[in-house]
Amino acid sequence: MIRRPRLPAPGDFTAPSHSPLVAARLGLWLGVAFGLCFVTGLLSHYIQHPPGWFTWPTRPVNLYRITQGVHVLSGVAAIPLLLAKLWSVYPRLFARPPLRQLSRLLAHALERICVLVLVCAAFFELVTGLFNVAQSYPWGFFFPAAHYAVAWLAVGALLVHIAVKLPVAHPALTTRLSQADTAGVVAPGPDDRDMSARRAFLRTSAGVAGVAVLATAGVTVPWLRRVSPLAWRTGAGPQGMPINRTADAAGIVVPPDWRLAIVWPGGRHTLSLAELAALPQRTAELPIACVEGWSASARWTGVPIVDLLRRAGAPTSRPVRISSLETNGLYARSTLPATHAGDPLTLLALRINDEELSPDHGYPCRLIAPSRPGVLQTKWVARLEVLT
Repeated sequence: MIRRPRLPAPGDFTAPSHSPLVAARLGLWLGVAFGLCFVTGLLSHYIQHPPGWFTWPTRPVNLYRITQGVHVLSGVAAIPLLLAKLWSVYPRLFARPPLRQLSRLLAHALERICVLVLVCAAFFELVTGLFNVAQSYPWGFFFPAAHYAVAWLAVGALLVHIAVKLPVAHPALTTRLSQADTAGVVAPGPDDRDMSARRAFLRTSAGVAGVAVLATAGVTVPWLRRVSPLAWRTGAGPQGMPINRTADAAGIVVPPDWRLAIVWPGGRHTLSLAELAALPQRTAELPIACVEGWSASARWTGVPIVDLLRRAGAPTSRPVRISSLETNGLYARSTLPATHAGDPLTLLALRINDEELSPDHGYPCRLIAPSRPGVLQTKWVARLEVLT
């Protein structure tokens, strides 16, 4: 007699790594990584596209460097944790839906849809984030807008998933690894082999996540650069600083009669490069912290923006729009909030590490401000416009 093949059921998967206790702990770690990634990513988005109620401080000067480093490194840590989490719970895919009870069937279907949305959104965020740090965009959509929108989708699905699974996850998190079998039932006696296997799987997952972070953390933590072989940026580059966009790529041509224009409602003032260099200069150690996660510090020398405005007779307590000689780039202009424009460490820099700016670093002058994304540190500055 030939028996019909039977579809697998969750109970057929008896490996200790499929234990609810393992899945719950991995879920907790993954939730922390996703939470850090979401909050710091939201901060970065609001700094670049500030709503009316949002303000971002200028001190400490490394604040954005820290938050964006946490954003990228928590995303790196989430990759192995997500794969381990999916491995621990994939037997649940074979659970048969309760076909005879409509209410339970609908709840089961909604849960599965939520999980599908969560997994797809998580993979989208992590994969596109990896491409972003590599500055590779093999798709037709605008990465920042898509990344921001899908992040909200992922967090919404995650919150729903947590609410649904909390009755299972809470007991699992408060139970010792040696006390539960693969079906989630507290066992009267521990199995030493299962206990060791669960702990080994969790330690391996955490270890892989830690190695991934260590291998990439050198992009933003200078003293880890020698032990971060996968860091996508180092201190190397023109004048000892990395760059994302060269002067040639931006199509920059500095006119021989270049002058900096400072304009405000009812007034205008211009300065040549020689006149800028003759003004009192300030030197500050400030980082460039890129949205891709890398950061590096340099000694910048230039004239504080607030001093320039004051000498020109322009208002000094308003936002300032910075315009570049670059005309076609997405970030050819940026707006300094009033708090940054008034900070004496916000410089119109003429020199880097005691050398005149090279064309790739923004010659004849560039903006460098504390606690600000590198993409908003406008290079090849041609105009300062005080806004109302």
